[in-house]
Amino acid sequence: MKVLHFFKTYWPDSFGGVERTIHAIAQSTARHGIETEVLSLSRTPEESSQRIDGHMARKARLDFELASTGFSREAFRQFGALAWKADLIHYHFPWPFMDIVHFHARHGKPSVVTYHSDIVKQRLIVPFYRPLMMRFFQDVDTVVATSPDYLRSSPVLKAFEAKAKVIPIGIDEGAYPAPSEADHAWCRSAVAEPFVLFVGVLRYYKGLDVLIQAAGQVRCKIVIAGSGPIEGQLRLQAKRLRCDNVIFLGEVAEQRKMALLHNCLGFVFPSNQRSEAYGLSLVEAAMCGKPMISCELGTGTSYVNEAGKTGLVVPPSDPARLAEAINRFIDSPDDVAKWGRAARDRYARLFTADRMGRSYAELYHHLDRRRR
Repeated sequence: MKVLHFFKTYWPDSFGGVERTIHAIAQSTARHGIETEVLSLSRTPEESSQRIDGHMARKARLDFELASTGFSREAFRQFGALAWKADLIHYHFPWPFMDIVHFHARHGKPSVVTYHSDIVKQRLIVPFYRPLMMRFFQDVDTVVATSPDYLRSSPVLKAFEAKAKVIPIGIDEGAYPAPSEADHAWCRSAVAEPFVLFVGVLRYYKGLDVLIQAAGQVRCKIVIAGSGPIEGQLRLQAKRLRCDNVIFLGEVAEQRKMALLHNCLGFVFPSNQRSEAYGLSLVEAAMCGKPMISCELGTGTSYVNEAGKTGLVVPPSDPARLAEAINRFIDSPDDVAKWGRAARDRYARLFTADRMGRSYAELYHHLDRRRR
């Protein structure tokens, strides 16, 4: 069965959460006889069109971007040709240009859309986009929510609950490198234990400014691994507040990231806006058997990190409560060990790539049979 994924960006141009999810779906569904192609936009389509881990990443030339939405004249032609050869189309929301291409193509194939997030930052455009968006969701066969929490809390998903299905995003433990003794030694030299860890892209909705505000009340090191658009202002904030216990490591190699995960006291994920719809970094922490701290957003973060069972969930944008939760990790080693074991068990039950791939393959084949 041939499935075409369509999203604005994909490897090797970009490596964000949606791109990682598409890659994991492609890898995990291949075990169930699914052949994947991915169409996305690129400023260098010739160089970026390539085979990646057994599936083809095709590119249409990006003409311009407006409100984080990429546009491409070439995408109409490429999508139409690839959709004609595919058995099923898999869209990834949000991307308003995708809706236009969908209706232009009139491909008549079964279609799935994975709903990754509400439109949050560009909400001023939503009243103008809503008629097209609602028509798009009415036209596709199935809308996939990545957690029951997001299905309950998103007004858009609630409107299409009758055609919605929940498939949590999963990751493949075998795709992660085991840290070597040298990686562990680097970790011990780079960070004095104990420490809590954040890993991810440094974006506006990650709540890292709140974490830095909390640092003065925290009795351990706080390690921030990753880079991103607000890295400079976060470093300035930590310097201004004299937060000597905040350590910025920048981008780290995968082996070193895994060493950090294995050596940390717990994982802290202070995202404070609904743009954080799931949190793959939380799944990685759970895979490593680490307790977690996250904020209650009504999104998938509280599905991955179950309050009081796999860690602690605190109100968003509350430095005092965040610091209190981190200090509890220091003061309650028995709870930390119990939450870490529960996090690992929850990963094995709900968040493996194999479980996700099997669920998507079953959905694909069901829609294909129904259309025939």
